[in-house]
Amino acid sequence: PGFLQPNLPANPRPPFQWALSQTTEHINKTQQCKMLPGLVSSQAQLCRSNLELMQVIVQAAREVKKTCQKSFADMRWNCSSIDAPKYLPDLERGTRESAFVYALSAAAISHTIARACTTGDLKLCSCGPTPGEIPEPGYRWGGCADNLHYGLVVGSKFSDSPLKMKRKSGLHTNKLMHLHNSEVGRQALKAALVMKCKCHGVSGSCSIRTCWRGLQDLKEIAMDLKAKYLSATKVVHRPMGMRKQLVPKDIDIRPVRENELVYLHSSPDFCTRSEKLGSVGTQDRQCNKTSSGSDSCDLMCCGRGYNPYTETVAERCHCKYHWCCYVTCKKCERIVERYVCK
Repeated sequence: PGFLQPNLPANPRPPFQWALSQTTEHINKTQQCKMLPGLVSSQAQLCRSNLELMQVIVQAAREVKKTCQKSFADMRWNCSSIDAPKYLPDLERGTRESAFVYALSAAAISHTIARACTTGDLKLCSCGPTPGEIPEPGYRWGGCADNLHYGLVVGSKFSDSPLKMKRKSGLHTNKLMHLHNSEVGRQALKAALVMKCKCHGVSGSCSIRTCWRGLQDLKEIAMDLKAKYLSATKVVHRPMGMRKQLVPKDIDIRPVRENELVYLHSSPDFCTRSEKLGSVGTQDRQCNKTSSGSDSCDLMCCGRGYNPYTETVAERCHCKYHWCCYVTCKKCERIVERYVCK
């Protein structure tokens, strides 16, 4: 319930990744395409024509889920609605949380496709192009670059198609917001294409380096987008010149910047459980007693207080190096005190 289906109006809902992340089976038959949750007709058609690509997209959905939860583990909102669909209003109301999710989802699908070209998991693409500029002395272009261009083209075609369906849904403003934030995610992905090198030379002297253009890990891109989430701009839909567009609510003298996340509605504080607001609440969430950040017991528990408990942790200890060349360690246990919100 609540996810896009081929025969339903294309209201902006949480991206397809939210539904696809639950898919456990390997996609290798066209009949499976109509069984996948959250796809509009054009996405299902792309699935039937390229099963390999669909499997990569399912992989991207799982990466979004895992990366989102890790990135926000220290915040009251921690992507909890991935595993609790009844709390989806946190993403359906055009909040800054939905801004982050759409941006991360768009970046993740293009990231995963670009890397699948490099690893050979997609037969329709190969390594990215060799850069045109001449490298510095001691460097040479080689290796297999991530195919960012292919990832961006195919990824945007798939992830934006529900938002570009020409049906009257009454949620045009939400669609503009989601399309903008998806593009911000892809801009962050472009900025994450960096030079990576491998050393060659006698005894590791690194006299020559073979280099290629590779993408940073998705968690690095997620942290960049989290910073944009924290400084996101609230917008309204109003006339600017000859047409209506999204403009900052409080400073409507300028258009929205291409690299800033935008949202339409303020978020709840996520302190207490509310299906209506899409808040799971922070009861029983672990907090950090010594922190002064968002994971502190004061902020995480919203002033309700916290309960301590003890836990036995096993660690490697008394490690010893043996010539040549291995390390042996003993196993030690220690008791640690942890805290959960009341």
